[in-house]
Amino acid sequence: MIDAIESFFLETVGRELCVFFCAMLPIIELRGAVPLGAGLGLPWWQSFALSLLGNTLPIPILLLLWQAILRGLRHFKWTSGIADWLERRALRSRERVENRAFWGLLIFVAIPLPGTGAWTGSLLASLTGIRFWKALLSIMLGVVLAGVIMTVISYGTVAVFDAWF
Repeated sequence: MIDAIESFFLETVGRELCVFFCAMLPIIELRGAVPLGAGLGLPWWQSFALSLLGNTLPIPILLLLWQAILRGLRHFKWTSGIADWLERRALRSRERVENRAFWGLLIFVAIPLPGTGAWTGSLLASLTGIRFWKALLSIMLGVVLAGVIMTVISYGTVAVFDAWF
């Protein structure tokens, strides 16, 4: 089953678009797309660029629409729990980010851990009222730093395994 899914995506979409679209997904984002690119044999610069582009593309849209998305989720009883969970998840880091809005948000997004990426960063910026352009620049720079960290880790690991085996 996994082989069928893998061959479908790789043959139909291609390695490059797999990395690009993976970077657009919440939770996975660039943190999963860069290692995917390394695993698929893409050069480091291509994996970095595709992941960066894929991860930053949704940011302006998310910054503009998070409040409306949360209101829409709260409109229905069966999705209001999702909205509450998203808000609680984002607001756990509110104090750290709010005190130093630009740098706090940048560092929060740059930490390459699940749940600290551009999607959560844009939600946090939206909930704390950070101005659009300030949040956009902060999140994008955070994504660049996370990309550098993940590229070094991913391609360094691949190089070590290549040297050993």
